[in-house]
Amino acid sequence: MKKLSTITLMILTIMSLTSCEIIGGIFKAGVWSGILIVVVVVALLIWLLAKMFGGRRD
Repeated sequence: MKKLSTITLMILTIMSLTSCEIIGGIFKAGVWSGILIVVVVVALLIWLLAKMFGGRRD
């Protein structure tokens, strides 16, 4: 009986989500992760260049 309810729950979950919604969710997560990584890399490059070429101004 427990196995039957698990299978029923899995089938309902699969039927309630369309493939477009799943792919859309994955794409949104990927886009935001990519944006975050790019922002961090650009910030690190700016900081590194400022340290290398900025020098101290007394």
